[in-house]
Order: sequence, then C-alpha cells, then structure tokens
Amino acid sequence: MRTPDHIRQEIEQLTERRAELFHTLSEAHDTTLAAEHQQLEQEIARLWDEHRAARAYLRHGERDAIIQRARAEERLERAA
Repeated sequence: MRTPDHIRQEIEQLTERRAELFHTLSEAHDTTLAAEHQQLEQEIARLWDEHRAARAYLRHGERDAIIQRARAEERLERAA
C-alpha cells in the first residue's frame, strides 16, 4: 500500500493538469481534451478513495480488523 503522502503528491500533479485543461477548454471546446478531463476526474476520485483507505489503515489497522471491531461493538450495544 502506498503512503498517503505519495498518493497526495499524485493527486496534486493530476489537479495541476486538470487546471491546465480547464484553462484550455475555456478558450475552445475540444472533445479529446474533454475526454481527458473526464478521465482525470475519475482518476482523482479513485486516488482520494485510496488516500482515505491508506489513512484508515495507518490509524486503525487492517480493514477486516476494523469491521470485526465494529461488529463486536454493535453486538455489545444491542446486548446492553
């Protein structure tokens, strides 16, 4: 798993490219650039998801362990 800092750097690079595309597209519409923009949006969203998962892993451990703890807490709350 990559570190949140590494993922954040990649997000920043793609965000800069997206800003360039916005500027170019504001001058004139280009279907190729519009498609690239859409692809960048999807990639940035995916990276943010990966960033959140990496941060959660560093804070709380494996995803399965988090789910097990949450289920155990839920059972305790229901039993109380």
